[in-house]
Amino acid sequence: MFLELESVFNTPGLSLPFDYALEGFGGLLPFAASPRVAGQVKNRAGIVTLEGGASIVLDVRCDRCAESFEYRARVPLAHTLVLSRNREDSDELILLEDTRFSPDTLAWEDIVLSLPPKMLCRPDCAGLCRRCGANLNEGPCQCRPEGGPSFHTNESSGFAGGPGWAALQELL
Repeated sequence: MFLELESVFNTPGLSLPFDYALEGFGGLLPFAASPRVAGQVKNRAGIVTLEGGASIVLDVRCDRCAESFEYRARVPLAHTLVLSRNREDSDELILLEDTRFSPDTLAWEDIVLSLPPKMLCRPDCAGLCRRCGANLNEGPCQCRPEGGPSFHTNESSGFAGGPGWAALQELL
């Protein structure tokens, strides 16, 4: 997708809307559908900005419980576009080679940078039992050390952990 921006750069107050499916990056992330990118390039008193967002849906597995789920997000896009710079060390301005511009790379970078470091099916995902592999979101498992408390919590103190954490529990 290319936008012709010459008239936007030359006309304060002019804006150019865009709305399209981001193609060509499908094999890099497990998209359920192509991300939708929408917004506008606008000239405000000679300052040209790209504003909008990308809607994404990923088919992923939870990093704690390994269950499949859809991760949905709206990624904001906000960039200042320039045709030349006074200072070369500015990362805040996007330098365009000419007035024919594709927002694809900017949208892709914003999408990747917005992704959480861990994909969780829900914020309070309990994960899997380290001993038997049961999904603890479905309820407690039946693992118990011989004659001891549950593998997951110390029933007297509520301390989460396992037998290896007993020394730390004594310090509390």
